Amino acid sequence: MRYAKPKSVDEAIALLGDGSWRLIAGGTDFYPAQGNRPIHDDVLDLNGLRDLRFIIEDDEYFVFGARATWSDIAKAAHLPPAFDMLRLAAREVGSVQIQNVGTIAGNLCNASPAADGVPPLLALDAEVELRSIEGTRYLPLSDFVLGNRQIARRSDELVTAVQVPKRAAEGVSHFVKLGARRYLVISIAMVAARLVLDENRRIADAAISVGSCSAVAVRLSELEAQLRGASASQVEAVIAASSLAEISPIDDVRATADYRREAAREIVVRAVRACLTYTEGQKAA
Repeated sequence: MRYAKPKSVDEAIALLGDGSWRLIAGGTDFYPAQGNRPIHDDVLDLNGLRDLRFIIEDDEYFVFGARATWSDIAKAAHLPPAFDMLRLAAREVGSVQIQNVGTIAGNLCNASPAADGVPPLLALDAEVELRSIEGTRYLPLSDFVLGNRQIARRSDELVTAVQVPKRAAEGVSHFVKLGARRYLVISIAMVAARLVLDENRRIADAAISVGSCSAVAVRLSELEAQLRGASASQVEAVIAASSLAEISPIDDVRATADYRREAAREIVVRAVRACLTYTEGQKAA
């Protein structure tokens, strides 16, 4: 096996063009997956890429460097309320120790159906930046995560950032995670919701995504459309009547498919209610 720890993105990309590598950043998924087996693959250690640990804002985007940790995100108080769901999700990623080293790009590249970062980033219309010796391309997150442990990254590409367009960073948001216990748990279901309200407190726009209830986290596009124009007093009835057709939960050791579907509906209500409560507090202030 080969081991390399590049110090620059250009060096990392050059190495990716030369053979097949297993990538390691925080290592919070790498080592549990490896278990006690000896490592025979070539390993590219990305922990030397200090330039990829940042959270910045430009004229069009909020940009998270690939090595931004969940602790970095949880503490990013300068982000607007639309990112509250992402900051809440950051606090749900394993333990504090894992949050200190686990990265936003690693969470996406691991492509677990229960990846905590995916639902809020979907609800923010996030895009993934990928660089190779051929150049840079951007993929919507919905096109990047293809299935359980499947992503659209080519072997010669490096995820260098995750960006959120400012047009999607509007409104208020909330994240709800349901598990068998409060902390250190893989979710049974989770929901990220972002609402934009008009001057009459009707929903002008909605973005709602559900994780752990399909092979990949999904946006509830049908429900989003149904919620637009609804008043605060109508939202629970709208959610109760929705088919939630986009999700396809399964039976496993954590829950049955039927339980997941009804749990998802309930926590959608809770997430939306929390958004409405937040806006009421803003108005009172």
